[in-house]
Amino acid sequence: MLHNMNRSTKYRSRDVTHMQALTVKTSAMAVIALMGATDTSAAFRDVSEAFGFAGGSKAAFADYDGDGWVDVYAGGKLYRNDNGKRFIQVKDAGLSGGEGIWGDYDNDGRPDLFDYSGSGALYRNIGDGSFKQVKFDKLPTVNSRGAVWLDIDNDGRLDLYVGGYEVWQKAVHPDVIYRNTGDHKFVEHWRSADNARYSARGVTSGDFDEDGDTDVFVSNYRLQPNFLWRNDGRGKFQNAAKTHGAAGIPNQTITYTGGIRYPICGHTIGSAIGDLDDDGHLDIFVANFSHPPANQDRPEFLRNRGPKHDYKFEGRSVGAGLAWQESFASAALGDYDNDGDLDLYFTTVYAVGSGSIRNYPVLYRNDGGWKFTNVTADQGLAKLGPTYQAAWADIDNDGDLDLCTNGKLFLNEAPPRNWIKLVLEGDGKQVNRSAIGATVRLKIGERVITRHVETGTGEGNQNDITLHFGLGDLESDVTVEIAWPGKVAQRVTGLKVNRLHRIKFERSP
Repeated sequence: MLHNMNRSTKYRSRDVTHMQALTVKTSAMAVIALMGATDTSAAFRDVSEAFGFAGGSKAAFADYDGDGWVDVYAGGKLYRNDNGKRFIQVKDAGLSGGEGIWGDYDNDGRPDLFDYSGSGALYRNIGDGSFKQVKFDKLPTVNSRGAVWLDIDNDGRLDLYVGGYEVWQKAVHPDVIYRNTGDHKFVEHWRSADNARYSARGVTSGDFDEDGDTDVFVSNYRLQPNFLWRNDGRGKFQNAAKTHGAAGIPNQTITYTGGIRYPICGHTIGSAIGDLDDDGHLDIFVANFSHPPANQDRPEFLRNRGPKHDYKFEGRSVGAGLAWQESFASAALGDYDNDGDLDLYFTTVYAVGSGSIRNYPVLYRNDGGWKFTNVTADQGLAKLGPTYQAAWADIDNDGDLDLCTNGKLFLNEAPPRNWIKLVLEGDGKQVNRSAIGATVRLKIGERVITRHVETGTGEGNQNDITLHFGLGDLESDVTVEIAWPGKVAQRVTGLKVNRLHRIKFERSP
């Protein structure tokens, strides 16, 4: 196993124009090796009992105590990672349960926790292993199922987008944005109008149009169109879902609670954003639950067509290999086999669906070219129970991604392949300290392996914000281009493989 935490690499930075300026010196054989077939031997082993973990519900990863080992908040419980050998529940940390996401809202270098469930709560990380609750308005979302941290106006402070769900056939609650004004204070910036409330489930984010600010994708339920909120960089959002092909596949129009009318699309629960075809642009996997009727959207791969097409999306589900299950739910993307492309883990919420058909969470290996193979049984994840929990992190610092799902921890023990990991740090003034909203690209041959710093995936989960790049058999140093929030570019050269690199933002002139 390779343990290379806390080893940084000196780097040279300068502004660059685009990925065309980025090169990696590597042999043709190395490129072929990276693109070659993936080892299919079983990867995952359930270590929940051995590691002392029993955290159901949603999962959010972060190194809250700064010791170099990623911790997890799951099922309203905080677990401290003890050197990758076990997880110790921290019962006196000052947290009162609920479902949460991590983000350093006060730019002190320590991740804080926002509980988006119920009335909501904000907890400041004090730095001694404990948290202090900070005054925060009661959430109008009432029973939110997902939220994200993001800097809506690029002022260096993290803001919040919180999705609002519903009470079946009685009320639909608003989505809401809170702006961080500094001094541990948040003010309501926007909420959805009474006649435009949709039943939000998962919320995820990323700079899909590459203009230097963070956009938001909201998974809406009840056959409602999804939202793709395009950020103008000043905290104003326009729903571009319909114009950009991300709302769903519309059918007949119906009326729902609150008088809203919409074309039937999908029961979307928990989607995920990531570059699925290694072309440098962020794609979307739309995580649709769907009953047997054909007018309900099935799960959908959406390819980002890039700047020549105004970053509009096209469907790539046909022929991708994704089999239908009725109760699909929460999605998380991660390169579990370290071959450079993002694989898909996708949960279900029913044990048994229509026609007494069993439903199980699935792991799909990305084979490139929008082809995916179900490797669930081969990789040791067969016949898991229904769950909304799905999040990736390297819990033992060996360079591959481990999985939290179904109230369990699965350690990835696949044969070793090369990798790098990046921890990005903003200056807390121009860029938030967590670097949320930053995108990193690594070019190898014609492939542009892309990762972005996000705080939400699926329905209310959070992958570790440490960026993980699988490199296959590539052994040479690599170069990356970082697109920081505010569209500041930084080129970093000479990164050694099989190491964690910490890179700080350098303010533009």
